[in-house]
Amino acid sequence: MKITVLGAGIMGVSTAWHLAQRGHEVTVVERQSEAALETSFANAAQISVSYCEPWANREAPWKALKWMFSKEAPLLFRPQFPLGQGWHQYRWGLEFLANCNDEAFERNVQQLVSLGAYSHLALKDIVAATGIEFNRLEKGIAHYYMDQKSFDAAAGAAALMSKYGVNRRVVSTAELLKIEPAFAQYAHRIVGGTYTASDESGDARVFTQQLAARCQALGVKFLWNHDVLGLNTAGGALESVRISDQVTGLPRTLHSEHFVFSLGSYTAPLLRSVGLNLPIYPGKGYSATFKILKPEQAPHVSFIDDSVKCAVSRLGDTLRIAGTIEVGGYGTELDTTLARARCHMLARRVETVFPGVCDTRLESEGGTPNFWTGLRPATPTNIPYIGQSPIRKLWVNAGHGTLGWTHGAGSGKAIAELICGQRPDMAFRFYGEAR
Repeated sequence: MKITVLGAGIMGVSTAWHLAQRGHEVTVVERQSEAALETSFANAAQISVSYCEPWANREAPWKALKWMFSKEAPLLFRPQFPLGQGWHQYRWGLEFLANCNDEAFERNVQQLVSLGAYSHLALKDIVAATGIEFNRLEKGIAHYYMDQKSFDAAAGAAALMSKYGVNRRVVSTAELLKIEPAFAQYAHRIVGGTYTASDESGDARVFTQQLAARCQALGVKFLWNHDVLGLNTAGGALESVRISDQVTGLPRTLHSEHFVFSLGSYTAPLLRSVGLNLPIYPGKGYSATFKILKPEQAPHVSFIDDSVKCAVSRLGDTLRIAGTIEVGGYGTELDTTLARARCHMLARRVETVFPGVCDTRLESEGGTPNFWTGLRPATPTNIPYIGQSPIRKLWVNAGHGTLGWTHGAGSGKAIAELICGQRPDMAFRFYGEAR
């Protein structure tokens, strides 16, 4: 079959790989000059099957209210006037609130764990088949807590994960230090933690770009520097997609037997043009990548700092810290301008936990920090849309929020299987099924 994939982040490239492996003729359309230059560019680097709790939980509304007045809040809602495009934020927020209860939380966790486990196996299969290297560390993921109340609650979360086959262990501070000795300088602030040995970390951008090269070797055609201008439907089906070459300015129309939309946060606005209203909304996230000065004192185990809701991973001779979400209105959250307060918070946090281990100096101090911001395509449940839309020939693989790297390989494999008429082997409700 002839299949067009829109978007060349981890979702689009993974989709292209799995379709090409099945012998299909695949074209990928991407507005950037190469793969993984937007949301997949500099994320937290964690492949975290076991740390997949949805943002929506019974405590989330109160925390969100408390954080609304902090420029460094882990989750920051920026309410927009509820007219025009701003209405989509309010709709998203209402659905989010509807999922802030224990029943919905557990239901969503079950699906995310299932997709994560399926995806982790898919990732391992790709690496075994291709030999791609991406600063991979198979040393698990730890999560530490700085107050007793949060640590006590961690036991319940670990028990819930255990119910769905995840071995997340509650560990003491002493055990945590055995797992990652680099925490020694900060151990006096840690009351305990959790640890899952089966998780891992690695560079999503490097992996995606390497996989794109493998796709090209299989015959996948990439149309770089091309914008999507519009969609043409007829008789309840997507007949073609109009695109434009940024270099020449020449428009063209692509016809395919199937189209897969993997455009991250930009998927929802485009699909609204043909009457599909998916609650995928951009969450603006941040990361900072610092040069390691003292390799022997830098961590190898990827971890989550509960107090600031940030994730930290080692990528070769650098340390990546990522976190915070800003949910704003259209016209603001689609602006990827760096908020300096959030960037500086990430730098301060690394220096607090690992003093002197990295070059965390800001530009004004003579440093060269690599700050980045990207748009995480979030749904109110954190569960992505994977599957066939009500419009024939139009498929969606988007809405993965903060778990795009964790779920990327499996999401691409799953939608390739669905297109081929197969049912992926996991307990997951695909787009078009009852959610």
